[in-house]
Amino acid sequence: MTDAGVIYCGDSLQVLQTFPENSVDCCVTSPPYYALRDYGADGQIGREATPEEYIDRLVSVFHEVKRVLTPQGTCWVNIADTYCGTGSKAEHCDPKNPKGRNGQQVAVNHRVPGCKPKDLIGIPWLLALALRADGWYLRSSIIWHKANPMPESARDRPTRCYEYVFLLTKSKKYYYDWQAVAEPIAPTTAARMKGGRTEKGKYAAGTPGQNKPQKINQVRAKGTYTDEIISPVRSRRDVWQINTVSYRGGHFAAFPPKLAETCILAGCPVGGTVLDPFLGSGTTGMVAKQLGRRYIGIELNPEYCTLAERRIGGEKN
Repeated sequence: MTDAGVIYCGDSLQVLQTFPENSVDCCVTSPPYYALRDYGADGQIGREATPEEYIDRLVSVFHEVKRVLTPQGTCWVNIADTYCGTGSKAEHCDPKNPKGRNGQQVAVNHRVPGCKPKDLIGIPWLLALALRADGWYLRSSIIWHKANPMPESARDRPTRCYEYVFLLTKSKKYYYDWQAVAEPIAPTTAARMKGGRTEKGKYAAGTPGQNKPQKINQVRAKGTYTDEIISPVRSRRDVWQINTVSYRGGHFAAFPPKLAETCILAGCPVGGTVLDPFLGSGTTGMVAKQLGRRYIGIELNPEYCTLAERRIGGEKN
């Protein structure tokens, strides 16, 4: 491994099995989505015959991720859902996109056991609950909201504009730097804290199940809180508005650097090692390097390994 990191070209499960235990501080990754893209690599994940087979393969990979994480390690998984298709397109080939818009001529989700055509399959939560059953702590379900989502032609449901990011941990106690990803407080919050509170105020009563009001709503004289006392930031909420960004490197599904940055800042100490077992175009490795962390990337497709190596600048195994 170089000072910055290394890229392994191969099957993620097989490569992970060669790593020592407790050797990685953080995992930030986005596995191939079920039945949405064909990356043209033998043995790729995402082209399984059923969602259950897909989930089983991912659980096996993340079982190894859990093994190589330190006890304080965190794992951030970005995953999107899939609809059960309305039928196979057989050998139809769009002349404008010979491989299909997502690299596939025929989707494998046109028949899903237990789902009707047009049903939302529920892939993210199938994965999250399966990982929890495998021993992970499921700590947070984060909504990645995109203000610039891909347009959709469907007129019988809302257009999708978010994906999930799950925060999973190996232990009850783990590294999480809330200040590194803190948000500024709302101006109205500062005004409420500066203002006084009387026993007759509408906020003075405790909420159901609480013995007393929240600290911000407790009875106090006006001026008790000043600008010097009030913290200008709050803990980051679990809805992240991060726009998608274009990437001209020839990869179908490069996620935005800001998404990786947020996860790494919160979940990996400076100088630590960030793992991405589905490296793709190398976004996680690139951001980890920029933030002063080492990276380990694993990618099945040799073309993407070369692409990531050029993008990040590093060593390939």
